Amino acid sequence: MVVDDADDGGLSRLFHALSDPTRRDVLRRCAHGDLSVSRLAAEYPMSFAAVQKHVTVLERAGLVSKRRQGREQLVRTEPDALAKARRALDELEALWRGRVERMSALLAQESPTPRPPAQGLRHTEEHSEEHTDEQDPRKGPES
Repeated sequence: MVVDDADDGGLSRLFHALSDPTRRDVLRRCAHGDLSVSRLAAEYPMSFAAVQKHVTVLERAGLVSKRRQGREQLVRTEPDALAKARRALDELEALWRGRVERMSALLAQESPTPRPPAQGLRHTEEHSEEHTDEQDPRKGPES
C-alpha cells in the first residue's frame, strides 16, 4: 500500500529517508557542522553521484538543506524535521500505550473463570490407568 504524502503531512517521505543507514549517517555527520557533498562522498565506498542522490532524498524529506558556498554545496541537518519525526513516533507510542492499558483494564475486570481444557488434550486418570496397563508402544518387548 502506498501512502500519499498529502494525507500524512510528508511523514512517508520523512520515514523513507530515515530508513536508509547511509542517509542516517549523513544526518549524523552533518549534525556536527555543515559538510560539502564532495566531503561526504569521500567518506563512503560509493560514487559521488550515489551520495548526491542520498542527499537529495534527505533534502526532499526536509531533513537537510543545501546552500552554495563558492563551488561547494554545503549540507546542513534540519532539526525541525527530526522533531517532526519524533512527534509522530511519540503519538504512535501514546496511542499504543493507551490501547494496552485499556486491554489490561478490561482483562482485570473479568472474573477469573476456569477454562475448559482444549479438545484432544484431555488427560484423565481413567486414560492414564488404561495406558499403564498396556505396554508402551515406544518401548520394545519386555525382556
